[in-house]
Amino acid sequence: MRTVIFDLDGTLADTSADLIAAANACFRGMGTGDLLDPAADMLTAFHGGRAMLRLGLSRMGGVDEAVVDRFYPVLLAAYEGGIDRETRLYPGAAEAVEALRRAGFATGICTNKPAGLAELLVRRLGVRDLFGSLVGADTLPVRKPDPAPYHLSVREAGGVSERSILIGDTETDRKTATAAGVASVLVTFGPEGSGIARLEPDALLDVYADLPALAERILPA
Repeated sequence: MRTVIFDLDGTLADTSADLIAAANACFRGMGTGDLLDPAADMLTAFHGGRAMLRLGLSRMGGVDEAVVDRFYPVLLAAYEGGIDRETRLYPGAAEAVEALRRAGFATGICTNKPAGLAELLVRRLGVRDLFGSLVGADTLPVRKPDPAPYHLSVREAGGVSERSILIGDTETDRKTATAAGVASVLVTFGPEGSGIARLEPDALLDVYADLPALAERILPA
């Protein structure tokens, strides 16, 4: 079965504002004000909670990994409490996935977000039933760009990796596709915008309306 696997943050949904809000809640807990900006620090948000904590701490004068470790669970709890306050699916994402499924593609998610939070988010967004699999950062002992989570997401969706493609938005996704030996499609509406072309993926996706035809070209029936 032909399979399309999606990253979540920055690919299916713009989660940056809620992620940064959770990090800023941590910094307020440290006795500072908000240290991250939802617009200027969007790219860091898509690199995860620890990356946001390190960036904020660097602006406080220095990164202490013990502080990062201590506040990471605090950040996750804050994020869970406001996980869908500002987060929205990118325009046309749900419709594109529905079109793929009607055309006979299996679909799944492979994300570096903790699996429990990823499950909560896609359910809150009302799209969990559109994906046959969801593999998170802690589903296996390794995470992307290791190819194992990707291969698992394909299998659980009902496909085989040799007939699959990865839709993502970052260098991590590009490296994952290379490690897995599959085609990569990177979105230009994610945090890097059109600059993501620097990674030379197999294809770029400007709008979700183009995805069904693009998937058919890369994985013909």
